[in-house]
Amino acid sequence: MSNKNLKYLTGPFSANNPVIVQILGICSALAVTVQLKPAIVMALSVTAVTAFANLVMSLLRNGLPSRIRIIVQLVVIATLVILVDQVLKAFVYDVSKQLSVYVGLIITNCIVMGRVEAFALGNGPWASFLDGIGNGLGYGLILVVIAFFRELFGAGTLYGFRVIPESWYIAEGGFYSNNGLMLFPPMALILCGCIIWVHRSKNKDLQEK
Repeated sequence: MSNKNLKYLTGPFSANNPVIVQILGICSALAVTVQLKPAIVMALSVTAVTAFANLVMSLLRNGLPSRIRIIVQLVVIATLVILVDQVLKAFVYDVSKQLSVYVGLIITNCIVMGRVEAFALGNGPWASFLDGIGNGLGYGLILVVIAFFRELFGAGTLYGFRVIPESWYIAEGGFYSNNGLMLFPPMALILCGCIIWVHRSKNKDLQEK
């Protein structure tokens, strides 16, 4: 893989992350990060939709009249979201129920539409596919980090498995108690803000002058 293609794939992990740099897709961080499992499934779902939407629109770009491009984009993205939703219902039905309407809302996710408009319509299929994967995984990385802390400190579990021993809890004569605030949506926003602060403190070029 060339350095240019590698940059498309890995750039969104940090330097051009869609959530903490471009400030896109914040709503999902609040909605689906109470536990790791739904956060991971949502991350993979958005990655699949973004990657294939980029690929399809890049293939169509030369023969697509500009006046109908938005309509075509919505049709392509909506079709991919429906396919992803059906796959989730078939193989991870319990998580699909947890995600509820948020899978369908991938259609309106500004990361998906943004990458199609900003990248896929001006670049080749392979580069667009890599860009879609990179941005999807960059988005997913933030979701997973937020979900890790929310589930760990809010419920004492990770991926549904007990991490903090029962003997540590006050009810069992210990010293620990779960932080119920971590399970509320505002904590996801606060955690996201903390990640943005840490990231920008280490990347001075991203700070506003």
